[in-house]
Amino acid sequence: MLRTLAKSVRQYKWPSIFSAVCVLIEAAAETLIPFYMATMIDQGINAGRLSVIYQMGWLLLTLAAISLTAGVSASWISSYASAGFSKNLRQDMFYHVQDFAFADIDKFSTSSLITRMTTDVTNMQLAYQVLIRTAFRAPAVLIFSVIMAYTVNAEMATIFVVIIPILAVALWWIIKTAQPLFRQVFQAYDELNRVVSENLHGIRVVKTFDRETTEDQKFDRASTGIYNVFTKAMKLISLNAPLMQFVISVSMMLLFWFGARLIVFHGLTTGQLVSLFSYSLSILFSLMMFSMIFNQLTIADAAAERIVAVLKTTPSIQNDAADLKTVDNGAVVFDHVGFAYDGNPDHEVLHDINLTIQSGQFIGIIGATGAGKSSLVELIPRLYDVTEGTVSVAGHNVKDYDLTVLRNNVAMVLQGNTLFSGTIADNLRWGNPKATDEQIKHAAELAQADGFITTFPEQYNTELEQNANNVSGGQKQRIGIAQALLKSPQILIMDDSTSAVDTQTEASIRQALATKIPHTTKIIISQRVAAVQDADLIVMMENGTISQVGTHAQLMAANPAYQQLVQSQQYHEEGGQSIDTESSTKA
Repeated sequence: MLRTLAKSVRQYKWPSIFSAVCVLIEAAAETLIPFYMATMIDQGINAGRLSVIYQMGWLLLTLAAISLTAGVSASWISSYASAGFSKNLRQDMFYHVQDFAFADIDKFSTSSLITRMTTDVTNMQLAYQVLIRTAFRAPAVLIFSVIMAYTVNAEMATIFVVIIPILAVALWWIIKTAQPLFRQVFQAYDELNRVVSENLHGIRVVKTFDRETTEDQKFDRASTGIYNVFTKAMKLISLNAPLMQFVISVSMMLLFWFGARLIVFHGLTTGQLVSLFSYSLSILFSLMMFSMIFNQLTIADAAAERIVAVLKTTPSIQNDAADLKTVDNGAVVFDHVGFAYDGNPDHEVLHDINLTIQSGQFIGIIGATGAGKSSLVELIPRLYDVTEGTVSVAGHNVKDYDLTVLRNNVAMVLQGNTLFSGTIADNLRWGNPKATDEQIKHAAELAQADGFITTFPEQYNTELEQNANNVSGGQKQRIGIAQALLKSPQILIMDDSTSAVDTQTEASIRQALATKIPHTTKIIISQRVAAVQDADLIVMMENGTISQVGTHAQLMAANPAYQQLVQSQQYHEEGGQSIDTESSTKA
């Protein structure tokens, strides 16, 4: 785990080392001060030698200045290095997630990935700063102080040797008990993040259905879950403070007792006792720093495990052996394809799919919700990989293509198309970053988007609001179609991407696609028969299988289910009302 995290230090390696060196200098200077203070008391003040007082005074001032300078430098540099480490760590996670297949993202969940890149990385930043500053300072001060205490008086220093192991065992027990609870805390943060994300993303739906109270309750449950687990963990961690206070009190009492006896029997000087008190405070303060370090590292350990789990995940879709750099045409073949989202053949959502699509054909796919239509087309650009069988494009297995090449030649337009912040032109250039204004306008005209875009005051430079709330659902879909067309793909897949568009505009889009890009293979998923009735082939899907393939005329002649679907939709379009057969029967 540490080796994986260390890879994110990179250019901040030397600042981290320099910070540690500054800490060691600070600790060394700090522990020398009580030693020379004892010399000044015994050989200067008690002996009445002013020259020794001046000499030791200047030396103490020098050591204090060195300690202060080194401490300030270590503090600044450690802050710089830890911020840089967290920046690299966050970038490494984000860049790695970009290589994830949909299955990998499903495995972690979006809310969990966000928590890992924010809350978990912040905890790692704090832990790293503690590690390169406090975690070096505490043992350095402890070791130097024990050595100096033995130099002053070995008998008195034995007190620390006895107390330190007892305290270490107690701290180890606290950390071991609290660590699993902090893992639960981060899982609770994932749940809270999910609740907040869903609420803000669907706030219009929440208000439409007047479900604010229900959402408040969901948030309260998630927030209370964090509170309960975190409180339980912190109750354990809080035992550090009274434990440290007890150790400090016992140590001071022992020092007073034995120190007084030694002074009475002339086994210890006043200066030496003062220096021993200083060293005892330094040692106990170091132990308190250890307590703080362990608290932070206990929290960070749970965060580190979650971060490393992301960084060490090998994307389920690999591109290493892919050597094909061109897609010659848009022919697609599904050969005995089976697919399950979790990779388990017993959970397949697609079963034994066999389908041949010629390059340039217009293919319509219809079927009930959950029939597997979207799952089928997502296999073409390798958003998911098949569980069984093969998918081929232009005569080659899709796994043989370079992913970038394959996905640049397979354009997908989804029903819930996502537009990002920026102008309409910026969003359109997702299809082709180098597209000229003329190419953008031409693609928008084919997608029937130019008409409404030019009505905006800024036209193609119109800024889209968050979630593109200043354009309608149908307008979003048309912008998405224009994006896809700018890729000049060999295969264009439209997954119910005209569901929010009126029938006349939808017909115009289909006509433009048929006449302007005749050599592009067009695969359209739709719930409306009218959207696919002109297709070269219509694929009917049912329960993850292809039930029938044919033209509109062939299906009308031979498929009762298709006939019923057509008649039902015609009935609704003509203004009829659907009849609830079950309710009528009960009546």
